[in-house]
Amino acid sequence: MSQTSRQQIRVCEIFRSIQGETSLAGLPATFLRLAGCNLRCSYCDSEYAHAPGAPVSVSELLASLARTPQGRARELVVVTGGEPLIQVGTRDLLSELVRAGHRVVLETNGSLDIDGLPPQVIRVVDVKCPGSGESEKIRWQILDKLRPTDEVKLVLTDRADFDFAVDVIDRHELERRCTVLLSPVTSRLAPTTLAEWILSRGGSLRLQLQLHRVLWPGRHRGV
Repeated sequence: MSQTSRQQIRVCEIFRSIQGETSLAGLPATFLRLAGCNLRCSYCDSEYAHAPGAPVSVSELLASLARTPQGRARELVVVTGGEPLIQVGTRDLLSELVRAGHRVVLETNGSLDIDGLPPQVIRVVDVKCPGSGESEKIRWQILDKLRPTDEVKLVLTDRADFDFAVDVIDRHELERRCTVLLSPVTSRLAPTTLAEWILSRGGSLRLQLQLHRVLWPGRHRGV
């Protein structure tokens, strides 16, 4: 057994659902929610992932995927958290998932370096707006490393967040370089209001709602 295969990953939960976000929304996917996070966003909807989680080896995770009909079909695998990149073994996990033939998405919070990841991985960077309480943690230089296959998500609580997001998008020319997604915190910002702001601004910004919350209202885990 290789050193990579023995690498331990702390896992919060593994489940199969419909991808509710990004431009791949609507596709069936297997979710690997890794444990731990270095941020504490004011609107976090997965605080339970802050717990230490259970250690699982990379080989065990791959074997678990391979035992399912979906895994054998090489469906979409979403590695999320928490914040996956705080764990040393996550890069090995991503490499092994790609090597096994999976289509892989990494969701990361924009505070950690994204260098050294397999080029096949779709990187979804969540740029924190002021309403999150964590906007000062953004590692701005990673925005200059994004590719057309990557995506940027900005979660908004109010008009100040929208104006902040537009400034970031314009300064880093994100619309020209990758898909840009704007998501409302629905308890603070009505989706219709955000839709009106997007229409008024113009451009290619994409309104993103959490499809899994629409399909399974009231469920907070396993969706």
